[in-house]
Amino acid sequence: MTHALSLHAISHCFDGAEVLQDVSLQIAPGECVALLGPSGAGKSTLLALLDGRIRGWRGRAEVLGNRLPNNRAPERETRLKTGFIFQEFALVDRQSAYQNVMNGRLGRMHTWSSLWGRYGAEDHLKTAIALEDTGLTDLAQRRVDQLSGGQRQRVAIARCLAQEPELILADEPVSNLDPAHAERILELITDAARKRGITVAFSSHQPELSRRFASRIIGLRAGAVLFDKPSAMVGNDDISELYHGTVPGDGLRVVS
Repeated sequence: MTHALSLHAISHCFDGAEVLQDVSLQIAPGECVALLGPSGAGKSTLLALLDGRIRGWRGRAEVLGNRLPNNRAPERETRLKTGFIFQEFALVDRQSAYQNVMNGRLGRMHTWSSLWGRYGAEDHLKTAIALEDTGLTDLAQRRVDQLSGGQRQRVAIARCLAQEPELILADEPVSNLDPAHAERILELITDAARKRGITVAFSSHQPELSRRFASRIIGLRAGAVLFDKPSAMVGNDDISELYHGTVPGDGLRVVS
């Protein structure tokens, strides 16, 4: 498999407006890439599309070597390889941290076992490892509605890791956190992914954190790719053009 993700001329309209415009990009296995851009840039739409939750888009997309259909959900075997970390955590509040992380194992169980919650020894082992790797072992039995925002996001990360994905998609996973917790959460995601050889694509509107934790940054503006560069090569001019449509010192050049 040459690429973990390969997109060619992806476009998508929502309510008559084009939210993705001719997006083409490739991400190598094990790479960590940030999708950077202002609100409405198309970051969340692109991640949801890669997760198989959007229909009717145009173009060609391959995820982990499998052609992504644009008119139905991906096959179960394919879907299991992709984990998703949501901005709003998407946890079951009445359950413990342990139970929420164990939910990440449901897709790897036989249908009847998952319906009855009959977890095996391997499921418990993978859950325990994910909790340990995210520093949640001491909080495993606490209900998630009693946890802080940073702790809840760690539970969401642990649930994703327990799924044993080959690809992690994270939609602005730190936007609801203070700077210290945001840094810690991105460190957790990227360190855990590196340890397991997982490819990561996360969306963000925080340039400095993106530069620090991603090896490459793709700038999205108005649904189109404005730039695609190694993080170390993304300068202040790139950021200004991305967020304001101008480059310092060049007058008022507007990016349409």
